[in-house]
Amino acid sequence: MVGGYGWWPPMLKPPRLVVGGYGWLIFLEHVVVIAQNTTNNIPVAVNVGLVLDFDDLVGKIGLSCVNMAINEFYATHASYRTRLVLNPRDSKMDVVGAAAAALDLIKNVQVQAVMGPQTSMEANFVIDLGNISKVPIISFSATSSSLASLRSPYFFRATQNDSSQVRAISSIVQAFGWREAVLIYVNNAFGEDIILYLIDALQEINARLTYRSAIPSSANDDQISQELLKLITMPTRVFIVHMPPSLGTRLFAMARQSGMMTEGYAWVITDGMTNL
Repeated sequence: MVGGYGWWPPMLKPPRLVVGGYGWLIFLEHVVVIAQNTTNNIPVAVNVGLVLDFDDLVGKIGLSCVNMAINEFYATHASYRTRLVLNPRDSKMDVVGAAAAALDLIKNVQVQAVMGPQTSMEANFVIDLGNISKVPIISFSATSSSLASLRSPYFFRATQNDSSQVRAISSIVQAFGWREAVLIYVNNAFGEDIILYLIDALQEINARLTYRSAIPSSANDDQISQELLKLITMPTRVFIVHMPPSLGTRLFAMARQSGMMTEGYAWVITDGMTNL
């Protein structure tokens, strides 16, 4: 890994980490520059795939940002002969759906690159397709640190990985003088990825996790309520929450109903909920 972005072609500089549509704009600019430099006054269409969960808030924001970035780029570079052709596909919030969408884009559309997929679990499958076909896979939201171990020359992560935030969390814990905390996380690869890094970071400041509360991504209100009732009976009142917004917003709504948002309780949330 180089600067957190993975291998990057020698003719290009690594992308700047920019928020919103401009982060996509940097990548799109590089793709277009490559195509621009390989043409001789002949218009060239550059097919680029996009795999997102269209029914999810992050997916909707991502699709909007990509379209905005393309429009702004060509408004600024009207003389460019190349034109990115965006081919969006819905992964339907499913690992198999994401892999099928990426395979269709690579095999049938013959895209030059695939942006996405949205989650680390989806990316784990799609990265293999990128390696086999030698098509770059660029994700702005796959944050699992384990993806770095794949060492794929065709995978580019345009975001920080989960382990990058644990020291900031431990600094908050240290600043308030807390010695114990409970981790509440979504029970999948995304949620589990942060555990060991967080344990190590807390140990460095003589703090520890007293309990780890794993909540399934498909949990209903009764399941969340039962887990919160269990937490209420514990002496620790400091909670670190690591889960996507779809689950986190329900958790906090029920925590409020259970009286856990009052004085004496402390909540720390990771960028899983805030980095949209």
